[in-house]
Amino acid sequence: MTEKELLYVKNCLIEGCVDCYHSAMAAVRGGADRLELCANLVIGGTTPSHALFRQVRRDCAVPVNVLIRPRFGDFLYSCQELEEMAEEIVRFRELGADGIVTGVLTPQGELDRESMARLMERAGGLPVTLHRAFDMTRDPFAALETAAALGCRTILTSGQARSAPEGLEQLKQLNARAAGRISIMAGAGVNRSNIRQLHQEAGICSFHTSARRGAVDSGMIYRQKTVSMGLPSLSEYELWRTDEEEFRACAEIVHGL
Repeated sequence: MTEKELLYVKNCLIEGCVDCYHSAMAAVRGGADRLELCANLVIGGTTPSHALFRQVRRDCAVPVNVLIRPRFGDFLYSCQELEEMAEEIVRFRELGADGIVTGVLTPQGELDRESMARLMERAGGLPVTLHRAFDMTRDPFAALETAAALGCRTILTSGQARSAPEGLEQLKQLNARAAGRISIMAGAGVNRSNIRQLHQEAGICSFHTSARRGAVDSGMIYRQKTVSMGLPSLSEYELWRTDEEEFRACAEIVHGL
């Protein structure tokens, strides 16, 4: 087993969820064991560009997993979207990705075994994390069994709640059901104030966080107040970035568990 693969079985690890070079470097300096690289975290994350991946891979010594999600919205994908996802997985594998993060559901809210198997085959043996599509399934325990049978290495979940602390009881049950066959990684609302509780009460040893402590103000001096380029609820002049100090505080707790 390689040094990178050992990160998947170590007692406790912290993964930085990042969508730009700045955040990736802040998370690594703060002590990240691994990165999940994506784009557009403000809408839950989508597939990052190849150029961004190459920059992060070049300058980061830790493993870099890549999110494969073609768009915002549900996890029911068309044939064309699945084709796009499969091609992206192959390309990121060729570029040196250390793992793939993805998820596909059926209209009935079950994990799409056939589509997941197809995507995992394209991963060519890279570790696969089932992302928070898991939290949108009808029966999380059935989805856990399907993911384990498919060979997924990790499930990223909030315990089907708005945040991992709110989903603590289900996280505890999922971790017990997983019984070491698959890692249960807590994500959504994970921060320095709740990591110990998630570990002590739910047995969680893997943590996923963007470690933001509020938006960063834009460097723009002139600001057009009458036009919005995206979601009208979001300011064009606020940037979402990982806070190195916050990430370091989280990492120190995780590594001390």
